[in-house]
Amino acid sequence: MKIIIVGCGKVGYSLVEQLSKENHDLVVIDIKEESVHSITDDLDAMGIIGNGASYQTLLEAGIKQADLLIAVTNSDEQNLLCCVIAKKAGNCKTIARVRNPIYNTELEFLRKELGLAMIINPELACASSIARIFQFPSATKIDTFAKGRIEMLHFRVTPECKLNNYKLIHIRTTLKCEVLACTVCRGDEILIPRGDFVFKEGDIVSIVATPANAHNFFKKIGINIGHIHTAMLVGGSTIAYYLAKRLLTAGIQTTIIEIDPARCEQLSELLPEATIICGNGIDQNLLLQEGLEHVQGFAALTDLDEENILLSLYAKKVSKAKVVTKVNRSSFNSVLDDLQLDSIIYPRLLTAESIIKYARSMSNSLHSNVENLYKLEDGRVEALEFYVKDENPLLTSIPLMNLPIKKNILICCINRQNRIIIPGGQDTIQPGDSVVVVLTNDSLNDITDILIN
Repeated sequence: MKIIIVGCGKVGYSLVEQLSKENHDLVVIDIKEESVHSITDDLDAMGIIGNGASYQTLLEAGIKQADLLIAVTNSDEQNLLCCVIAKKAGNCKTIARVRNPIYNTELEFLRKELGLAMIINPELACASSIARIFQFPSATKIDTFAKGRIEMLHFRVTPECKLNNYKLIHIRTTLKCEVLACTVCRGDEILIPRGDFVFKEGDIVSIVATPANAHNFFKKIGINIGHIHTAMLVGGSTIAYYLAKRLLTAGIQTTIIEIDPARCEQLSELLPEATIICGNGIDQNLLLQEGLEHVQGFAALTDLDEENILLSLYAKKVSKAKVVTKVNRSSFNSVLDDLQLDSIIYPRLLTAESIIKYARSMSNSLHSNVENLYKLEDGRVEALEFYVKDENPLLTSIPLMNLPIKKNILICCINRQNRIIIPGGQDTIQPGDSVVVVLTNDSLNDITDILIN
């Protein structure tokens, strides 16, 4: 597809980085020449210096032939205007990033009235991810499928965990747990394990299960499953606001530490039930004074990755809190893995996932729609949810054990009329099913792409 991206900041760069791997024809627009060159010099995209809300600039970018325009400038209003003009000029699909909380309750109204395909709020998506992790602290990351009925949970095998030196097959036969191990990250290696696979200390494992079965599984392998009751957030960003709102609604006592007095006043008005502390979040004495040693959840949400990493390491050292670290740059993932931080959240990657999911759904999928897409393990693994539209003699009503499925692909869940099936060899895919597929070293646009041609 031909895709135009307006805005060459961090999110714009990340979008081009991800979408170029999908073999799309990409054009980027920004008023700053250096921002455009930062993308075109590194990645496969054409660049135009200009205002993305200008009709002439859009014509130069090829709006008449474009299939999709994505507006991710720093201004919500400009993003919306870009999308409106793009629809009038070229009749393409449009996606806008809208971040200001003032629009939060109006997003669906704006989307419908302005004719947008999607409105993305990365900060809200990020806050939702952190809230899910705080509600299930044993997981390092949680992805949801089937409208929340099924979860993919990622966790680390610790020395005291029962899975240490344990064969995968015994999860079903001995523990009697209805979960499916999808991937194992061991050092630099990504594995889709089979029944004779033996888990080792330090492995990062992803499982698929219903929330109830996941709780049962974690309880049996000796991993804590209790919800947190207190949380400390360092950095009073928009993410912190959305997250605090979610935590307070769930009855979790929440403290926010923010250095800017004006922002503290704002947060005090917006979140009267939260404790707002005006101070420097990297002041160890302040953190201890405000109860870091006893807090159950800690999130480092400042604008500086280095600060967030140091804060998280300190929180892990002095407390037993579940620690979440916000990181904007993803270029040092191997270093971060060595630090063994609890959970790392990349806001701009969440945005890219949503847009790639939509871009794939726009492609000519004959037999299925992409309903969900998650990039895992630095993009080396994908988890996708497909809706199977209709009967297909090559795919449906055939036992999975008889399907010619490509290597490194695992069908890990089937949602059939809200009944969750963790599939075995005798199970089949039927029209109307939602199917969750995990794969490495490939990408899928349609459910039939899992089959060997």
